[in-house]
Amino acid sequence: MDTWPLPALLPDPVGARVAVVSGSYGAGHDRAAAEICRHLEAAGAEVSTCDIAALLPAGLGRYLKRAYYAQMRRCPSTWATTLACAEPGRPLHRLAVQGVGLGAHHVAAATAGHDLVIATHPFAGLALGAGRARGLLRVPAVTYLTDLSVHALWVHPAVDLHVAIHSIAAEQARGWGGRTATVRPIVPEPENGVAATEPDPLAEYEIARPRALLTGGSLGIGDLERAAADVLATGVMTPVVACGANDALRERLHARPDVIALGWRDDLPAIIAASDCVVQNAGGFTSLEALASGTPVVTYRPIPGHGVSNALGLERAGLAPWARDAEELGRALSALLIADRHNRIPHDAPTLLEVLARGIPVVPVGSGTVVEVA
Repeated sequence: MDTWPLPALLPDPVGARVAVVSGSYGAGHDRAAAEICRHLEAAGAEVSTCDIAALLPAGLGRYLKRAYYAQMRRCPSTWATTLACAEPGRPLHRLAVQGVGLGAHHVAAATAGHDLVIATHPFAGLALGAGRARGLLRVPAVTYLTDLSVHALWVHPAVDLHVAIHSIAAEQARGWGGRTATVRPIVPEPENGVAATEPDPLAEYEIARPRALLTGGSLGIGDLERAAADVLATGVMTPVVACGANDALRERLHARPDVIALGWRDDLPAIIAASDCVVQNAGGFTSLEALASGTPVVTYRPIPGHGVSNALGLERAGLAPWARDAEELGRALSALLIADRHNRIPHDAPTLLEVLARGIPVVPVGSGTVVEVA
């Protein structure tokens, strides 16, 4: 496929001012933003952050957050339908692009005086694109795609560059009309590629068998209760469930002596490293952290929508198998139990800073779906 040269968007990070616009719709986007900030600051840039949920006008961001939380907790099975209805050409897509585009003025004002703006959430990317298209935002805008699956709402044709953490995600973003480059995923990478497991953050639980850490994002969404029962039934590992902010789930699981139920934890990276595998259902930032720490990952009972598409992406990329049923789960856990621990993050792509600092060949937009400009 032909490529075209991308001019340097941030030729010299030393002293440059960069704004990172995240979205507090779950913790993964904020954690990705924090890692981007850490890398930029280490390179000498001055970095500020803001939350698109707080920048959308008339309380729209807060309303969308409440609606998203309610849907994912009460009826997550409808999320796939919502995403399907939000594809280009559908009324919901047009409404989302136009609604989020109303925040372009606020985002432009919040990022004024910066040399580059980076989005880590779809709504942030749409707002940046609207600002670029209307001339409100006069500096380059970049969207950092946090997942291996890319929905159309991630892509705005006026955004200068969409950086993907794998060629699979880059291919999908091009199909939606975005200019793309593939970069090495930005995650906390411990020394020597594998995090130390001492002291043991789960020592108080006196877990005898190997540990399978079950995650459903910061909200503890998905069928984690049934997944824990299925893990337990394999007899291979003890299920340790990261319930996050889902207190109701934690209380239900706490009543079971054979399941370890964790509430909100700030030391999740240490818990991941101290686990024998991670059983995930969303394919978000936690999966990347696990892969970087050397902890093997398996997908099981993925949530509809982006959970399923991320599961396919992880499997296609050879990063994590997807166990379709309890029997496959047992085989996967047995195989992961003897797997070597090593950093599984692909390292053959340039870093984000390398892409921003020099002009490199970039794959142009494909002939896929055209994304409407707000």
